[in-house]
Amino acid sequence: MERWVGKIAIVTGASAGIGAEIVKKLAENGVKVVGLARRKEKIDELAKTLGKNSGNVYSLKADISKEEDILSSFEWVKKNLGPISILINNAGVKKNTNLIDGDTQLWKQTLDTNVIGLCVATREAVKNMRANNIDGHIIHINSMAGHRISARLVTNVYPASKFAVTALTETLRQELNSIGSKIKISSISPAAVNTEFRQASSLVEDEKILSKCTNLESADVADAVMYSLSTPPHVQVHDIMIHPI
Repeated sequence: MERWVGKIAIVTGASAGIGAEIVKKLAENGVKVVGLARRKEKIDELAKTLGKNSGNVYSLKADISKEEDILSSFEWVKKNLGPISILINNAGVKKNTNLIDGDTQLWKQTLDTNVIGLCVATREAVKNMRANNIDGHIIHINSMAGHRISARLVTNVYPASKFAVTALTETLRQELNSIGSKIKISSISPAAVNTEFRQASSLVEDEKILSKCTNLESADVADAVMYSLSTPPHVQVHDIMIHPI
């Protein structure tokens, strides 16, 4: 991780769970981390727990489903901190609906955050990295739902959004290779993780099922992020799938 010390990372969905754990580990490794979330105050609270590393954490209020929030956040980082070296696309939502008679607005909220917001943030990061000749690293926090569909959990358009992330990872890799870029793109796909994710979306059935299972912890996913970032410049981790035992 030495190559990233003093460099700037943006983490979306940074207020809790996986995002908060990634912010913590990056800051502890000397990275300057800008956390984006609707609950900015949660990132501020996290920073206070990091002691000497608290100065490495910055917080911005942003809704990843809104392009204007993403653009203004990247502009703030550019003007106040400098060029971006790392982007962690962690923000994601899953709504309590279905396909047969589902709520169109809930479908749109899922796709706007999990797919369009991720694409906008990625585009802005690549643009920033290329303008500053930085061989950076972009990591999508995907899901096992991006590789197979559960017959037991609330799914609707959520797995479609994560299958899109799987496709977007490979598509971006090919695009970057075609222009000779050394920017890396990785996807990390965990199974169920113990976070606020399902409670926040009122996914009651998911909670009942997963409470009987062994789940991953946020730190497990953050460790995979650290591993991906710590690989040599010529090594690109394409996808890490994480199952609990």
